[in-house]
Amino acid sequence: MSNFLFEDFEPITPATWKQKIQVDLKGADYNETLLWQTDEGITVRPFYTKEDRTNTKINIPKKGYNICQTIFVDDEKIANSLALNALKRGANTIQFKASKPFDPKTLIKGFPGKTLLYFKFTFLDSDFQTKLAEFCDSENTFIQTDIIGNLAEVGNWFINLKEDHQQLEKIVEVSNNCISVSGDLYQNAGANISQQLAYTLAHANEYLNHFGKEVASKIHFNFAVGSNYFFEIAKLRAFRILWESLLNEYDVKNGEAHIFTQPSLRNKTIYDYNVNMLRTTSECMSAILGSSNTISNVSYDEIYHKSNEFGERISRNQLLILQQESYLKEAQNFADGAYYIETITNQLAEKALAIFQQIEKAGGFLQQLKAGVIQRKISEAALKEEESFNHNKIVLLGTNMQINKADKMKQDLELYPFVKQRNIKTLITPIVRKRLSESIEKQRLDNE
Repeated sequence: MSNFLFEDFEPITPATWKQKIQVDLKGADYNETLLWQTDEGITVRPFYTKEDRTNTKINIPKKGYNICQTIFVDDEKIANSLALNALKRGANTIQFKASKPFDPKTLIKGFPGKTLLYFKFTFLDSDFQTKLAEFCDSENTFIQTDIIGNLAEVGNWFINLKEDHQQLEKIVEVSNNCISVSGDLYQNAGANISQQLAYTLAHANEYLNHFGKEVASKIHFNFAVGSNYFFEIAKLRAFRILWESLLNEYDVKNGEAHIFTQPSLRNKTIYDYNVNMLRTTSECMSAILGSSNTISNVSYDEIYHKSNEFGERISRNQLLILQQESYLKEAQNFADGAYYIETITNQLAEKALAIFQQIEKAGGFLQQLKAGVIQRKISEAALKEEESFNHNKIVLLGTNMQINKADKMKQDLELYPFVKQRNIKTLITPIVRKRLSESIEKQRLDNE
């Protein structure tokens, strides 16, 4: 491209920009006025220039993202009908969730060839899961088995430590894409972004330590994205850098992370619930530009309504609009060369790597979970975030700002939208998913 339009302009250095800003501030302190510190310890500046470019090569998917519809399997025929309908109406990928074994032949009857499938279970059954893997197209099937994630969230193994690992070993022997790492748990529990990255990486490293580097290609990742738009883009890109760096240490080359992403539930609300659609739109954009392989949106009423056609159609159409009408079909590399995003991507990766190294020096992720260190760190970060929310430094429109007092929800709750108390004995303290607005919402419900 010709530079004739720019030949008459002198290049402007960062020092020149800063000098001009200081003049315009008319005596106000530059550092106190325009710099702000994130919970991750990153200082955000008011401007970035080409000198901030890192030119870090990130191994991202070569094609566009998949639009996924999530369906719970209670009755195979009903789930099959819902899935076929979703595929006809814009989805090209299905995630099935199940709490018990099912008949896969009935469940995926009539599916178009090469349909990408995800299976997420709240149980562990190696016989069933190996048969499922053998029945389905192995290249296009992801079995989201995460025994460590279950321990972290529930506080117990599915069965016990030995049996869980033995069953997973059987699944790994005959299956591709059969180990999932639940990074979404840490986000929904309130961990800051550098913690999310570090814990997800250390979590995955436990599987590499147990099975060896040969299992690297069978590991994939679940992430949740919140409303911190640019930082969430940077988070996913930073994880790709971290995962490839870790695999290089195992002498695994060209290791590309497969990332399944959903919007966070942590910032979703039951009051002024339509605002949830704005939140998920922003979050889906972060997931796209952050280079997710597959995105499954959550409906605006996910936290308080049973699954329904309207909510699922809206959530699916949000992704379709972004893909087809907003020209984001193949936008995974749009952030390349963005000074700000490149800078925070590398800063997040560096912060996360430092935490990861601390975890490994202390015995690894499982050891830190058993000692309660991971839970304590997440609790501290979550408490800090909740304090910011309570002091309106974090704003959820309609909940802690511009509240509609006429909004009533008590009669509209089909699901219990708050953390449920469990009275069971656990091996470790579980990591609990909790929404920011729960305390305020409980008070408002009591006063209706």
